[in-house]
Amino acid sequence: MEKNISVGLDIGTTKIVAMVGSRNEFKKLEILGIGKAQSLGVHRGVVNNITQTIESIKYAIEEARVESGKQHIKEVVVGIAGQHIRSLQHSDYITRENPDKVIDNNDIDELINQVYKLVMLPGEEIIHVLPQDFKVDGQSEIKEPIGMYGSRLEANFHIVVGQVSSIRNIGRCIKSAGLEMGDITLEPLASADAVLSDEEKEAGIALIDIGGGTTDVAIFKDGIIRHTAVIPFGGNVITEDIKEGCSIMGNQAEQLKIKFGSAWPGENKETEIVAIPGLLGRDPKEISLKTLSKIINARVVEIIEQVYLEIKNYGHEEAKKKLIGGIVLTGGGSQLKHLKQLVEYVTGMDTRVGFPGEHLAGDTNNSNPIFSTAVGLVMKAIENNNDKNEGKSSKGDEISEQRKTVLSKWGDQFIKWIEKVDNTTEN
Repeated sequence: MEKNISVGLDIGTTKIVAMVGSRNEFKKLEILGIGKAQSLGVHRGVVNNITQTIESIKYAIEEARVESGKQHIKEVVVGIAGQHIRSLQHSDYITRENPDKVIDNNDIDELINQVYKLVMLPGEEIIHVLPQDFKVDGQSEIKEPIGMYGSRLEANFHIVVGQVSSIRNIGRCIKSAGLEMGDITLEPLASADAVLSDEEKEAGIALIDIGGGTTDVAIFKDGIIRHTAVIPFGGNVITEDIKEGCSIMGNQAEQLKIKFGSAWPGENKETEIVAIPGLLGRDPKEISLKTLSKIINARVVEIIEQVYLEIKNYGHEEAKKKLIGGIVLTGGGSQLKHLKQLVEYVTGMDTRVGFPGEHLAGDTNNSNPIFSTAVGLVMKAIENNNDKNEGKSSKGDEISEQRKTVLSKWGDQFIKWIEKVDNTTEN
């Protein structure tokens, strides 16, 4: 694979997207090829059929390869989400042996590595440790302690935890599809990179990524990720409700949702009716659009209320934690008609739909919210390739890039897991 070409792989519940891209001279992302495959082996973000998932990955990768005109694709950056992901807050500290030396990256790494050793529930593993703020000798609310003097270094952490088996299953699918894992990234973080501005992250923003099987929540404040959550409901649940409520086939329910669905029941009149073809010569089935929107509204309100509960759990009602930027909706589910208005009505927060088009070069059809995660993964892959090509950063760059270094630890740890499992299997 060419050095300037990067690939992101979004393994979702309804679709698997492989995206090939590169950065042009204007620092914009050029999408060279996209491959899509129906995701038959994933349920609510968790792989439950290895064989089907491998085949879907192969299909999507091959389609992206052909469209991009590349000879082969070897390395991918993969997104991870799913109902097995949970997060928690934790405080920890280290006592420095030599307080006469300034705090450096080694001290930060020592503190982070100490957090990785926390004992989790059986079958769970810490996969992400994100520093929130630091304390040095009791002095609190320090964003960057490097360069300061002190004997006690303390920090509040946001910790992301996942099931080891679920993560390894994804790795097994990637390897069996003939690919290498370049890195692994929490999908809400990838989507955030694609659709949020630095100003929004600084002001305070809640990103809501509505996928087929799950709804991912990522909350930023002061430029730092503060809270993450995965709600085990998405667009597929709405489709299932329509299927049962209207007594129609699943594919008919999906088309009905896409073409005529609305999250706001007051929009439709009682007289608005759509006819669904009957089975095997039976008469068409007439469905009221008002009934349809009521079914959709009931489920969407439930999802929004769970999202709002996560925002409250973060502490949005406190003055210091207020999310000035409001809410950004993205993902395939964000395209539901009048969803923005319903979210504003339920939460009272300003809301917009997030498109990844800001980072894309030229007029493109790939700025659809359904591709937000894939675009973010390609951006992460390009960043990783640049780091490899440029070698080690200067000391000043290391300090400014500290947070990114923390993120990459997750991918490094995951790759070690996979290699360990492979060696065990082969022996």
